[in-house]
Amino acid sequence: MAQTTTKKSSLSASVKARPPIVVVMGHVDHGKTTLLDYIRKANIAAREAGGITQAVGAYEIVHEGRRITFIDTPGHEAFTSMRSRGAQAADLAILVVAADEGVKPQTKEAIRIIEEAKTPFIVAFNKTDKTNGSIEKARNDLMAAGVLLEGFGGQVSYHGVSAKTGDGVNDLLDLVLLAADVEDLKYDAAAPAMGYVLEARRDPRRGIEATVIVKNGTLRRGDPIHTTQAAGKVKILENFLGKPVLELEPSAPAVIIGFETLPAVGEEFAVGDSTPVAGGPAAASSSFRQAAKAAASPAGSQEGGSLLNLILKSSDSGSLEALAVVLKGVDPSQTGANAKRVNIIEQAVGDITDGDVKHAAATGATIIGFKNKIEKGARILAEAQTVTIITSNIVYDLSKAVEEYLTGARGPAALGELEVLALFNKEKLEKQLVGGRVTSGLVRAKAPFEIVRRAGTAQTGAQASVGTGRILELREKKTDITQAEKGKEVGLLVSAQTAIQVGDILIIRK
Repeated sequence: MAQTTTKKSSLSASVKARPPIVVVMGHVDHGKTTLLDYIRKANIAAREAGGITQAVGAYEIVHEGRRITFIDTPGHEAFTSMRSRGAQAADLAILVVAADEGVKPQTKEAIRIIEEAKTPFIVAFNKTDKTNGSIEKARNDLMAAGVLLEGFGGQVSYHGVSAKTGDGVNDLLDLVLLAADVEDLKYDAAAPAMGYVLEARRDPRRGIEATVIVKNGTLRRGDPIHTTQAAGKVKILENFLGKPVLELEPSAPAVIIGFETLPAVGEEFAVGDSTPVAGGPAAASSSFRQAAKAAASPAGSQEGGSLLNLILKSSDSGSLEALAVVLKGVDPSQTGANAKRVNIIEQAVGDITDGDVKHAAATGATIIGFKNKIEKGARILAEAQTVTIITSNIVYDLSKAVEEYLTGARGPAALGELEVLALFNKEKLEKQLVGGRVTSGLVRAKAPFEIVRRAGTAQTGAQASVGTGRILELREKKTDITQAEKGKEVGLLVSAQTAIQVGDILIIRK
């Protein structure tokens, strides 16, 4: 009897209250990231390309002496799977609804995801500082969508906030802690750690990085770790600030370096020795390549030039998944009679390498890079093999670039366009120095271009091609660069057959 009592006492001592993990969801532009900015006192939104969150981020804060972990999820429709993973890993959800807009398509989708995951949630009516904001209207919209709020026949708590001014945010956090107390969250500190993989990527210097959320136990550096598809050892353990730590307890976000292969995002991880199941990432990648080759050869040859072969590379698994969704959603029927169909022949995580360029050259593919880099050797080989590489940190820009390729009736569609704003030197055609602004797509150093000039007024003048040339050097603020995205003002040293004029449009064809 005495032994049994001691065992129960020991078990009780290792069981502790667990901080809540909260996912923030809602329609794009309704202020999810801005709300977290205020809570974290860190301007994450300004660093997000295009002002839109494009990856799952996990952050930890302290309110009233208690820890809360927040998961920020993208709002755009292409990132549905990433939002679903966030809801599955969370204990609670905050549904952000803009008071000036009410329920929107992604709001309804977020409600569906929350209900399917059976995640308790709170509603934050944001943008109450706007003069046209109406909590009453937004509340009625939400109830029409099936969400029954407190005081109106339901039990879902809500609060009005302004993510911009911070009004109501502390009260919202109080509601989060109250909801966590109701859920009575616990964990066993003595148990082997387990949790969820939120994201996975390949870093060229550090290897495979996995962003995880610890749900139970204590995760320590040196622990053997596995999922159903990957295994390894925790060689480096970092907290959400990127600082090395020896151990982390729930509900801490963490970065693990030590997986030997990429784990699948959304799956559980656990501490302990295990062998990945057959058909893991390596097998899946191999079968994908075989299926891609089959799709690119017989069917592609039968349809002649009606396919646009693409190789997709992205910085992380979740972003790669979203990129594929966006590009597969490009509808050729909406892009003209000469449009092609998108044919994704390969997709992988990591920077763009010379191996990708060789594969693209062999299959006649265009390489699409999302939130990653082009290795120097790959860039040189691409120029030699005339392989087109399009990269951006904004998924919509990549979608637009692919649409432009699909509609190209005469050779490749424009990779990018630049409007000439100034002339600095035009004594020699082969060395003209001009300044301009990128108006669409990408402008790349060493790329050939077509000079388009408008005759007459800007409103009525017809455009005509007056010559071609090549960009010798591309500079931004006296610094040599390899490419410039839409909106950037740059200087160009060009060689052309024609004297360039202010107002000309340089169209980059590859």
